[in-house]
Amino acid sequence: MRSFYHFMMSYRGKKKPDDESRLADWMFQDHNFPKQSDSYNEISEYLEWNSPFTNAISVFDSLWEEYLIKEKD
Repeated sequence: MRSFYHFMMSYRGKKKPDDESRLADWMFQDHNFPKQSDSYNEISEYLEWNSPFTNAISVFDSLWEEYLIKEKD
């Protein structure tokens, strides 16, 4: 299974940023983000302490579900 970070890189760089792309761009720029992790708890805890915007955790939760579905295939 590839890391969540790797999955999120497909959301980067939108001309009209949405919450998903804002989170992906932030993850790319944050050198301390756990880039090799595929652990919900590790990433969720990191976001709780370092949330880049108000609803980042809810965006993460919905993208995590998508990540699990796509990575199982």
